[in-house]
Amino acid sequence: MLKIVILLVLAVGSQGRRLQGRIVGGNTATPSQFPYMASCRLATTNKHFCGGSLVNDRWVVSAAHCFGERGPNDVIVVLGAQHRVNGGTPHSLSQVIQHPQWNEQDIANDVAVLQTKNPVVFSNLIQPIELGSVFVASKVSAVATGWGLTTNEGVEADQLQYLHMTTISNQECSQKLPEMGHLVFDHKICARGAPGSATCQMDSGGPLAVGNTVVGIVSWGLECTGSTPDVFDRVSAHRTWIISNF
Repeated sequence: MLKIVILLVLAVGSQGRRLQGRIVGGNTATPSQFPYMASCRLATTNKHFCGGSLVNDRWVVSAAHCFGERGPNDVIVVLGAQHRVNGGTPHSLSQVIQHPQWNEQDIANDVAVLQTKNPVVFSNLIQPIELGSVFVASKVSAVATGWGLTTNEGVEADQLQYLHMTTISNQECSQKLPEMGHLVFDHKICARGAPGSATCQMDSGGPLAVGNTVVGIVSWGLECTGSTPDVFDRVSAHRTWIISNF
């Protein structure tokens, strides 16, 4: 919980940007609807703090800012869960690797990979998702998922939520984030939901998916109202680094 609070303080101190996500205005997922969804939790308390994407039987992709100084003994990954704290299969970790060029000041290269100690057993509730390999342009329909808060300044979702979003170009994204537009790097991808819907705290690290391909990793945004775009790290831009760790 401490790191989450620190991140929120950093966010307020950096022109209001937020480094964690919650889904506002989403829908409740059904069991097995998003079998690649991972919950990153504190090992000592089982507290959910970020999302992730299962990409094979040993590795989960998430956001670098979720982990700070947390190592593999501090975190567990729960797979196949519908509820935020109950159910699912917990996995201990052998590695937490943040991108070597992760920069907390400008939120660049906000990517981390987590290795489970033991191979993941697949089932109808647990399945990997493909890593995006091609550039995703604007006006593409996508889905974000997470267990974050369901209303602005509200409570965390008990059940997994999902949100339909549409990608926008990086140029348009920069224009709609005028004071922060310089942080929309080429390795980022932006998307928007319907009015009143967005990602925000505790959805960070979770997937933006197109079909069974993860194309984005929840990184940051300015508000939880949908009035500005949400910013994700573009998986295709980081794919080579991600795979190099396997």
